[in-house]
Amino acid sequence: MASALKNLSEYDEKNMPSAADMHFGIAVADWNAHITHALYQGCVDTLLQHGAKEENIHVVQVPGSFELPQATRLLLGAHKLDAVIAIGCVIKGETSHNEYINNSVALGLTNLSIATSIPCIFGVLTPNDEQQAIDRAGGKYGNKGIEAAVTAIRMAALRKDLQKGGKAKIGF
Repeated sequence: MASALKNLSEYDEKNMPSAADMHFGIAVADWNAHITHALYQGCVDTLLQHGAKEENIHVVQVPGSFELPQATRLLLGAHKLDAVIAIGCVIKGETSHNEYINNSVALGLTNLSIATSIPCIFGVLTPNDEQQAIDRAGGKYGNKGIEAAVTAIRMAALRKDLQKGGKAKIGF
């Protein structure tokens, strides 16, 4: 759904699982730091709001969004995590570099999620210009960092629930 149709910071807080016993990794890209650090703050605040403990949130910074899958892999190898959130911002420029970076990051995180069974959340903004990024990093469309944290909590809880109940069925 387009951000213009939904505020990224709006969700049903009453139906959120507790993050009290969960461990999270966050990889943050320094490129476009004024955007990514706002996303990071929204993410951390949301994790803490839902019970996550500061000592259970492991953070690394990397130069740019292209490095997020590698940082995610390193976090997964260094800590026992329930989910990892990759935060970045790739603003479209004069060339199509953004398409290559965004596709690589999305594919890398997807592959890690599948290979490890640990949710690796795509918290990367892919705006056409800086104003669109600002609008999605605490501006008029909310903060995608909040959305990424909510997704991480929900997916980590889903994984734990399915592991408790035994074998999950695939199909209809």
